[in-house]
Amino acid sequence: MADAHTSKLCVQIISMTFGQLVAKIANALISHGRLTLPQLVKYCSLRPRLIRLCVLILVQHNLVWHVENDDEGEVLEFNVEECILRLRYGRFAWQAEQQFGIPGKEIVCLILDHGKLRPPDIFTKLAFTDNEEKTTYNKTLQKLIAAAYLIPSTILSHASPHDKLMQYEAEEKRKIDNIPTAKDLREAMERADARLKREQEAALKFDLEHNSPSNFIDARSWNQEETHFRVNASKFNIHLRNKLIENTVRERYNDAAAAVIRALLKATEAKQLSLSDPQSEATSVANVSTQLLDDDDLVSGLAYPSGQKPSAMTALKDILGILSSSDNPTPVGRANSFVSFGGSQTSKVYVEYELICRRLRRRVYEAVVRDAHGDPGIRVVRFLLENGKMSGDQLAKVAMMTAEAVRTLLTSMSEDSLVSIQEVPKGADRNPQRTYYLWYVDLTKAYSVILGKMYKTLYNISVRREAEGHEPTVKAVLEKCKRSDVQEDDSLLTRMEKDVLQGWRERRRKLSVLEMRVEETVFILRDLAVHGVDGT
Repeated sequence: MADAHTSKLCVQIISMTFGQLVAKIANALISHGRLTLPQLVKYCSLRPRLIRLCVLILVQHNLVWHVENDDEGEVLEFNVEECILRLRYGRFAWQAEQQFGIPGKEIVCLILDHGKLRPPDIFTKLAFTDNEEKTTYNKTLQKLIAAAYLIPSTILSHASPHDKLMQYEAEEKRKIDNIPTAKDLREAMERADARLKREQEAALKFDLEHNSPSNFIDARSWNQEETHFRVNASKFNIHLRNKLIENTVRERYNDAAAAVIRALLKATEAKQLSLSDPQSEATSVANVSTQLLDDDDLVSGLAYPSGQKPSAMTALKDILGILSSSDNPTPVGRANSFVSFGGSQTSKVYVEYELICRRLRRRVYEAVVRDAHGDPGIRVVRFLLENGKMSGDQLAKVAMMTAEAVRTLLTSMSEDSLVSIQEVPKGADRNPQRTYYLWYVDLTKAYSVILGKMYKTLYNISVRREAEGHEPTVKAVLEKCKRSDVQEDDSLLTRMEKDVLQGWRERRRKLSVLEMRVEETVFILRDLAVHGVDGT
């Protein structure tokens, strides 16, 4: 089950999208975990027919998993991640427009509004005016499917991955002959998790192969007309990650370096299928150069001796060398690189997704520490991250701070779950006076706590936006704006009413910008967590 902040956010999202009745069903599933339909009737105190309709809405929008259980029959489970993902739908629509134009945006928005749709239903709801327009939208739909922006909705997509994982764990544990040790159980869980990931990746590759344009030509090989398609959030998330990497390079270096990393990401875009890829596919420097824009001036981003004007290809290679930290061939340089070259084949270059994503998450952690505890807090946690577990006296010595200041700082950060403490007793009696207390940073715990705070912030933003519209003066103006005569002639509004309306729109704009920034942090902490923490 989700924590309190996540639950409140999910219920708020469902309430704003589908209304209070559906939100009540969602709240019961989030609060109590997996439930059967009779249990749901009991907790919601609603008629079974009404609950079934609400469940159908949630299933249609991929917000509820439903599986057959041998003991209880069909059970329902709420999909928390899919619900929070709805905050990102605006970006998905914008990205679809950037990639496929207005037709792509309209198709994606239509499917997002309905959860999943068949191609005939899409064309019916779009209501084309002529055959030429229908042909354009049909070609765009085929491109969206072929590039995996839209994927078929299968039975596997409606089943909770937790059920598969538990099934695979049980199978792996049965393979252990002797009494299982803690190591055996951990390895069994790792094998089960790897098996589930392989199955999901294989299913995606199968969809891509069977959704290729060549298969659409022969309708007998695959009945596309009867297949329900849904939006593939993973594909859109890849674009968000790439844009985040580009902005990070621009902040650290300059526009020329950002143009190079953008071209490199564009060159390998077709083979980017999952956020879990540790690095991109290899591509040549020459291929990267073809993806640069005409107005990209790489030479201006580098400092050359006076009178020397290198070629664009030379500047490209120099920038790639900087991004790969070729001037610092040490573990530290490697950990701070953005790209790498493929061994002896220096003409092949990769983007190091795993290294970059871990640094992005680490940057969020340090930003939270600095905001709450200032530069001394950053100094302390960096020593802990670099050296591992340390006592308070050791920290005070290496950080050149007083022991009292370090103790106060560590206690405060421990209350925020930004640092943790490990007790090492000298004897079996665990006497506090004969125990060492070592401080360390548990990044997994810290990221989880920060993510919970981000969910709380998103909930507060949503509630604030809703409250702004219910303020009596604003509500009266909004009601007046709904009148047909006012919509045709806004001069019917008084100057005061126009000021109220303008102020309301400005506040909503600021809240939307804040929501986008917080949601970007959620993306870094949650979606980019697929690479683990510091090699784990």
